[in-house]
Amino acid sequence: MGNRQEAIEQYNKSLKLGQKNYKERVIRGQYPYPQVLDEILDETMVAGRVDMGIIEIPTEQIIGTKTAGRRSAFASNFMPLLDVDSEFGYKWLDLCAAHLGDEGIRDPIRCYEYLGRFYVQEGNKRVSVLKSYGAPTIPGYVIRIIPSWSDDPTVRAYYDFMDSYRLTGLYRVCFSRSGSFAKLQAALGFEADHVWTEDERQHFVAGLTYFREALRKQNAEDLPVTPADALLVWLRVYKFEQLWSFSAAELAKSVAAVLKDIKLLSSAEPISVSTETEEEKTEDTPAPNIFGRLLQAVFPDHLNIAFINEYSPERSDWVRGHDLGRQHLESVMGSKVSVRVYNDVHPGEAAETVMKKAVEEGAQVIFATTPPLIAACRKLAAKHPGVRVLNCSASMPYAGVRTYYSRIYEGKFLTGAIAGAMSRDGEIGYVASNPIFGVPASINAFALGARLTNPRARIRLRWSCVEEDAVGALAADGVDVISNRDIPAPDRAKESWGLCQVRPDGTLRSLASPCWHWGNFYVKLVRSIFSGSWDGLSSRDGEQAVNYWWGMSSRTVDIWLGEELPEGVAQLVQILRRGIMDGSIDPFLRPIRSQDGQTRNDGSRWFSPAEILHMDWLCDCVEGDIPSYDQLLPIARSLVRLQGVYRDHIPPEKEGPVL
Repeated sequence: MGNRQEAIEQYNKSLKLGQKNYKERVIRGQYPYPQVLDEILDETMVAGRVDMGIIEIPTEQIIGTKTAGRRSAFASNFMPLLDVDSEFGYKWLDLCAAHLGDEGIRDPIRCYEYLGRFYVQEGNKRVSVLKSYGAPTIPGYVIRIIPSWSDDPTVRAYYDFMDSYRLTGLYRVCFSRSGSFAKLQAALGFEADHVWTEDERQHFVAGLTYFREALRKQNAEDLPVTPADALLVWLRVYKFEQLWSFSAAELAKSVAAVLKDIKLLSSAEPISVSTETEEEKTEDTPAPNIFGRLLQAVFPDHLNIAFINEYSPERSDWVRGHDLGRQHLESVMGSKVSVRVYNDVHPGEAAETVMKKAVEEGAQVIFATTPPLIAACRKLAAKHPGVRVLNCSASMPYAGVRTYYSRIYEGKFLTGAIAGAMSRDGEIGYVASNPIFGVPASINAFALGARLTNPRARIRLRWSCVEEDAVGALAADGVDVISNRDIPAPDRAKESWGLCQVRPDGTLRSLASPCWHWGNFYVKLVRSIFSGSWDGLSSRDGEQAVNYWWGMSSRTVDIWLGEELPEGVAQLVQILRRGIMDGSIDPFLRPIRSQDGQTRNDGSRWFSPAEILHMDWLCDCVEGDIPSYDQLLPIARSLVRLQGVYRDHIPPEKEGPVL
């Protein structure tokens, strides 16, 4: 009798939950009942079926029924909708009483699994009762329906899951993006093909359950990402074993620190690319109203800034360029800024220690000048959300860290135009650095510039990350004009920098080179903090990560011209340069065909910043290809892991950061 009365009370509580769920979904315009597999699946979508036997099904992944029968008896959360005095209600009470008895509900349900979700064929009321008590799993006899292969991201992720299931035996380890399981294995310290033991399964499930509770407290469970997705983001900052050292409050705080990055997973455009300075944006903008002026009154009048360099300026031309930018910043801003410099900071724990020290010494803004420092930047930003953290890299989807780079392809377009005009026979050499974001765009812009002044120009592509002396190899082949490494700073013009002409004796004469003016970037960026436009950018872009990608119009990029460049060619370059700066010339606004014969532009379309940054194809006038990861020299591989155009397809390393 006691079990029956408790079952009635449980039904009434569950009925209220079902009615609430039903009303909320109707108000939001959502389907209020459990999904019906037969209504969302047809045989053309099926590649096969697999008998999985009896397994423990995660309760939260049971979302529907196989057929439409009795679906109106349940809300979408499987809570009842019918009155307790109905036939349905009586059967529900009988199952509930059995659950409360000595034997409990023992018979497994029967269901189908499709794309990681389960649809009940027999046992709907058993699911309802067990869900009402918060049972974490339900035993069930499962038939897996394998979807037909396609490039749909959901299908690709599911095929990844089928591979991972053979190693984990867990349905809880599912992700919304392909490639994520390999990152989880690396984050847990496992080899890519490691088969989980029973103890490892239980340990992971316990940790994931603890993490999910913290996620729930942040009202993040309704995000269109899986708990494993969210945990993988958390593991970018923390280690899995730290779960057990955190109290519930500490864990909730750590989840809150990475919540913006978790939300980015569900964004169609996780990165906002800022292609112009705030000064450029506000040239035609009216003066701020009284509310804007009141806000400006609370902006800082002094900033403590730290520069974190992986190498010293004496050892690295790249760092030297940034250090000259730092000196320019101090010269222009004067007493408004106090700057500390930390050199020879190795990525990893050493960088984390130095950045923590910088914050303890008062840093309010941190510039980390090389991509490998991104992992330490992420961790610092999560733990110190009040510090403005920037990393010199491109296309990093982390809301807490802003990245900055430059549209160097604009300068490459100009040197390409020079190459086309100066080449003896139209055979032009190009030595690319690494297959990272923006480099294919630079190659293509150079090629289009060459075709502008020489319609028959052909670009012979070589890579310094593949061969030790790519310039020498091109010169030995008789190529007389070669695009080499860019000048890293305006004061470093050398014979072998930039676009070079091969003299009869084999030496190189520099004709021109794109160059960086990082000082202009740093001054404009710091001024944006003083003016409040930094915070305005955050407000406009919401939860997006911000990537500054400025070009010639901001004077972050420019071109150096050699004294021996013919006057007519120099005049042409200046005309093209002014056109790029005022926006009347776009290197990619012209007919473009790629090597595979595909029309990439018919001449009428503007490429978006994302399309340019993520180019992984080459123009049809380029001879050569983008090297694979296995072809790279060892020294180049760590950077390509971080910034490579195919980085999502490189198997992660246990020792590396989880991206």
